[in-house]
Amino acid sequence: TVASGHAYGTVTEMAKAASEAGLELLAVTDHAPKLPGGPHEMYFRNFKVIDKEMFGVKILMGAELNIIDYQGTVDLEEGLLKKMDICIASLHTVCLSPGTRSENTETILKAMENPYVRIIGHPDDGRFAIDYEAMVRGAKEQGVLIEINNSSLVSGACRLNSASNLRE
Repeated sequence: TVASGHAYGTVTEMAKAASEAGLELLAVTDHAPKLPGGPHEMYFRNFKVIDKEMFGVKILMGAELNIIDYQGTVDLEEGLLKKMDICIASLHTVCLSPGTRSENTETILKAMENPYVRIIGHPDDGRFAIDYEAMVRGAKEQGVLIEINNSSLVSGACRLNSASNLRE
């Protein structure tokens, strides 16, 4: 939503659009605080004021967490994560400098061990070289989904070699 600092819709606008598209479920996962422009943690603490259903659409509230070190640590505390409906963990160069292929892969695998992380976000950025086979095996073992972000496929996208990485 607009709370992420680089999007333009509100939760209400998104729920209305989801309803008009015939969707039954909408997950809102704004960027967590360490991403420049992202909301303060108080934003995530206040989810209790968001209706759980709007326009006939069930609303899930969560966060796209930033992985902030090579141990897979994310940028919101466990007490807050356990109150969320859904958590995605992603690598962003403004929150963690890319390491070696082995370091990046191990970082994602460690993030998957977090019991609140249910999705790894857009792991296709070539600036973070990853062993995709090991990542997929780890995701299967942990029951974690892997997101393919359609923004990665847009011509001129900021992620390096996304299309070929997604194919791999």
